Order: sequence, then C-alpha cells, then structure tokens
Amino acid sequence: MSYARGRRARPDTNYWPGFVDAMATLLLVVTFLLSVFMVVQFIVTQVASGQDTALRKLNQQIAQLTELLSLETSTKRTLEDNLASLRVTIDTQKEKNARLQGLIDTEGKKAKDSAGQASSLAKGLQEQKDIGARALARFELLNQQLAALRRQIATLEEALEASESRDNQSQTQIADLGKRLNLALARKVRELARYRSDFFGRLRTILGDREDVNIQGDRFVFQAEVLFPSSSDIMNVEGSAQIDKLAGAIVQLQKEIPSEINWVIRVDGHTDVRPIASPEFPSNWELSSARAISVVRQLIHQGVPPNRLVAAGFGEFQPIDTGDTEEAFRRNRRIELKLTEK
Repeated sequence: MSYARGRRARPDTNYWPGFVDAMATLLLVVTFLLSVFMVVQFIVTQVASGQDTALRKLNQQIAQLTELLSLETSTKRTLEDNLASLRVTIDTQKEKNARLQGLIDTEGKKAKDSAGQASSLAKGLQEQKDIGARALARFELLNQQLAALRRQIATLEEALEASESRDNQSQTQIADLGKRLNLALARKVRELARYRSDFFGRLRTILGDREDVNIQGDRFVFQAEVLFPSSSDIMNVEGSAQIDKLAGAIVQLQKEIPSEINWVIRVDGHTDVRPIASPEFPSNWELSSARAISVVRQLIHQGVPPNRLVAAGFGEFQPIDTGDTEEAFRRNRRIELKLTEK
C-alpha cells in the first residue's frame, strides 16, 4: 500500500511546453523563409524593371556631359583669345619700352641741360614697366587657368567616352534581347501555325467533305445556311450538330497546345450587302454579331472555355466575292473560325 501511494503522488511528465516551444520555433523559421522569398522577388522585379530607367538616366548623363563639354570648349576659346590679346599688348609695351629706352639714351647725353625731362621719362618708363609686369602676371594666370581647363576637358572627355561605352554595351544588350524575343515570338507563331493545320485537318475529317464547309487561308468557313435560317441568329438542328463536333475538336486541341501559347478561336460573322432592317436586327452589323455570339454560346455549352473564344461581327463590309449574283451573296453569308493569338 505504501508503494501504491508513492506512485500516485509522483507528478506526471508534462510535454506540452516543449511542444509549444518547438511549434513557435518552426513558425518563426517559416516566417523568416517567407520574408526572404518576398525580398528576393522584390529585388528581382526591381532589377528587371529598372533597366529602362537606368538607360534613360545614362542617356541624360551623356547629354549633360556633352553640353558641359561644349560650354568648356567655348570657355577655352575665349581664354585663348584673351591670351592672344595679352600677348599683343605685351609686344606693344615692349616696343614702347624700347622706344622710351632709346629716348632716354638720347636724352642722357643732354642730361645736364634737361634733368627734369629725364626724370619724367624715367617715371614714364617705370610706369610702363609696371604695366608690363601686371600684363605678365595676368598672362601667367591665364596660362594656369588654360592648363586647368585643359585638364578638366580631358576628364570630361574620359567620362564621356566611358558613358558612350556603357551606352553601347546597353544598346547591344537591348538589341540581343530584342532578337531573342523576336525568335521566341516567331517560334510561337510557327507552333501555332502547326496546331492550326492539325486542327483544320481534324475538322475536315470530323465534318466531312462538304462544299458549304471549307478552308480559306488561315480560316475555317461555314456558309451561313449550314447553321442558321435566313435572317435569323437561332441555330438550326443541323448547325447545332456541326458546332457540337467543332467543340469536341477544340476541347481536344486545348489539351495539346502548350500553356505558354496564348491562343483563342475567333468566330467572325459576315452577311451579304443586302440590308436586313428588321425590328430585331436594325442592320447587318447586329445580325452578323448575333450569329457569331450564338456560335460562341453553343461552343461554351459544349465545354469550350470562354477565355479561348472571341465573337466579332463584320456585317457586309468584308466580302470574299464582290459580285451581285445570288451565288456571290451566298458565299459572303458565312461564319469564319480562326485559330490565332490574343
């Protein structure tokens, strides 16, 4: 009995706090991984979308550098003109100094009689020397400014060449990207053309060799009389059966075309040139559009996804026979199906 009481008094082991800690740690790890994934996605998006912005900024920098180089070149020309003018001034002052020195030498012989005149000439000579010294100092300053300007122009030319090099590299990358994009688009067009050929061949097999159902270029054409009574958008029994067969072929086609090809079946309604002008259809536009929509609805009813269908009405404005005979009118009254990209 004492042993039993000892067993009952011993506390049971509690695993719950350890389990909560483990779950909290797992939640923190998952949250951290999701945060890292979102940051990486954001950086990749920013890098892809920033290419055009970087290129525009690069072009703006090139334009600014070109404008600054033009301004610095103009300043250089102005300084060179000033320098040339100062050189002429210095040469002129030298000639004046030489003449004054000659006068001083000549008058020196008469110094005893004209001391005052010699003093005045000496003063004038000193003034001319001071002017020459100032001109030489200005000339030296202009030389220093010209050297600094030349160094700045060389730096700008190096920056411009580097910018042009980066721009050429960017243009090359863009051209290569465009070429690859065009090749990818051309490949998709070829693939879609192949699936269109197989699809039309399958339709020909399913619908049989009928004169009122035929292929014209990249379109599969039903004469309107096959599907609709005259002046009506309500499909007849035979037309419904034909469209049901067509729907089966489209559903099968959807399974075969790769998901990266964004394709649709476009249903186009056409009429002849004779106006209908009925209360239900005020013009041939309404009749052709209503017939195209009626075909699309029947296809959807048979399982074709709505996002793979487009309905369009052309009225009498896209004839395939411009004649005014009954045969021409009959040929122009038609429903066309075209497998194309969005």
